[in-house]
Amino acid sequence: MKNTDSKYLSRITVNPEVCHGKPCIRGMRWPVEVLLDMLLSEMSFEEILEDHPELGKEDILASLEFAKNPCFRRSINLAA
Repeated sequence: MKNTDSKYLSRITVNPEVCHGKPCIRGMRWPVEVLLDMLLSEMSFEEILEDHPELGKEDILASLEFAKNPCFRRSINLAA
């Protein structure tokens, strides 16, 4: 992974006590797969951030970086 990716990936946490151990945003109960599903449903960054002010643009970028890495893809379950 590139060094620039780690800037965002540090925002992804995994804790067995939170969301059944699914990768989440900054320890919150925001699974990466939920953000990715929102993007797949054609929500814009702006719409997501307006609806969920606790999130930041960097959180969405972190989710996208996380999804790009093949090592992590099996840990997320995107809606079909």
